Amino acid sequence: MITEAEFSADVDAFFTDTLPGVLEDVRGSLDRARAWRGALFDAGLAGLDYPREFGGRGLGPSFKGVFQRAAAGRIPPEESVFGIGIGMVLPVIRDHGSDDLRAQMLPEGLAGRAIWCQLYSEPGSGSDLASLSTKAVLDGDEWVVTGQKVWTSGAHNADVAILLARTDPDAPKHRGITMFVLPMRQKDVTVRPLKQMTGADEFNEVFMDEARLPKDFVVGEVNNGWRMAVALLAHERVQTGVASVDRTNEKTKAGRAPIPVRFLTELARDRGRLNDPVVRQDLASLYAGERVIGFIRDRGGSHPSIGKLWRTRQGRAAAEFAARIAFPGSPAWIEDDEELDYYAYHVLNCRGMSLGGGTDEIQRNTIGEKALGLPREPAVDKDVPFNEIMKTRPGR
Repeated sequence: MITEAEFSADVDAFFTDTLPGVLEDVRGSLDRARAWRGALFDAGLAGLDYPREFGGRGLGPSFKGVFQRAAAGRIPPEESVFGIGIGMVLPVIRDHGSDDLRAQMLPEGLAGRAIWCQLYSEPGSGSDLASLSTKAVLDGDEWVVTGQKVWTSGAHNADVAILLARTDPDAPKHRGITMFVLPMRQKDVTVRPLKQMTGADEFNEVFMDEARLPKDFVVGEVNNGWRMAVALLAHERVQTGVASVDRTNEKTKAGRAPIPVRFLTELARDRGRLNDPVVRQDLASLYAGERVIGFIRDRGGSHPSIGKLWRTRQGRAAAEFAARIAFPGSPAWIEDDEELDYYAYHVLNCRGMSLGGGTDEIQRNTIGEKALGLPREPAVDKDVPFNEIMKTRPGR
């Protein structure tokens, strides 16, 4: 059995000796992402706590912390394209998928041969996700899926998706949903980008017009998809919370990570504001927030919504500080100024931190009910068949 010290040395050797050669002649973000992930997999570092038979290492949870410390600031920014698969989907398939599904999906995802997206939200189902209306009907040995999803991050790059669809419209809304694996590269799936105010189009809307998937591409059990959905959301809140902070030394505009305090300190120094007592106080507060997130991550066991809320708070505060220091005119900036473009992006992008992965209000409700044991909010439609709910909606 490898010791933590030996493992840390192996991780350091991978980043120092192996990875630079792997990426040296690779161009293009997706090609670099796949090359990075493939090298990580070949080195036995891609799935530390996954079973060996599915491409993992079979190590205990403490080794993940060792890896995070040894890899801090050295993970290529292209890793973000795998965030949904590695951080959210694969753990759910590992814990709840059939042996056949795990054998098909886990090695492909861990090695970077498959990029995932998450088909959850719909135009009429945001915070009330259980009201989704995308339907799946069994047709022989295949499921046939029809519906629309929205705000789907990375769908334009995705090879495969985790999908929530309604399989029993006569059951109450939480009890008639199933989680599926949907192959994205088929003619009956249409992906359309959504342009954001940042200028990026990382979000998409996805249309499924009788798209098909194998009968056994079900995660968990048919009509028990809400339990799977909650399990994935817990991983998502960890991924978008403590796991997204301070992972790279590069100024990247990808994802939802707060601006690292070291970059804000550099910005204040460059603007001649570092001796301003108010600026120093703000930087101290931001540094404390960053440390809190790190402590939550290292401690483990905290409710995932806590880290997610801290990430949102930190991200918005960091962006507001950057706006005051970099350009009082805020979003009016010149794109060919690389530094200002980086900060301007985060000023505009930080508002989405309060929405993605569940709104702040949903997080607080979850903490109150799941962590503090407070009574659930009243739900008048909890036991009403979904078809009956739809009949009472305006315009139906």
